Amino acid sequence: PIQEVLSQVPIFEKLTNKELIQIIRLIHIREYKTNEPIFKKLSPAEGMYIVSEGSVEIFEPESNIVFANLSSGDFFGELALLDEEPRSATAKATKPSKLIGFFRTDLLVLIKRYPDLGNKILLNLSRVLGERLRQTNLELIKPK
Repeated sequence: PIQEVLSQVPIFEKLTNKELIQIIRLIHIREYKTNEPIFKKLSPAEGMYIVSEGSVEIFEPESNIVFANLSSGDFFGELALLDEEPRSATAKATKPSKLIGFFRTDLLVLIKRYPDLGNKILLNLSRVLGERLRQTNLELIKPK
């Protein structure tokens, strides 16, 4: 089931079963209770999470603006794979949840051990970030 979940995430898109197995060796499974924080705004960014089961809310804690409600198959925090800037929002489980963590250190190990696989992931990550930036730009220019 973990391999199936990973194969649906755009960052791991078009990877072979053998490549997905290499990633599975590095990931971390974490479980969270309802309302338990996954990370808080301004905490150190370590990596991304994929919702395997449950649901997660991404929000700005001071204003309580909700940026996203995520469920099985959704992912978040992927920018942390590229930089060490603090988190820009808070993430919490909104019901009991199981998450797959893929952290910057895991990506760096992968790049060192399997450069071709690392490059595939970096290209996919770049594409995902580009798509999200384009979507944000469209949202910003929409008439109010």
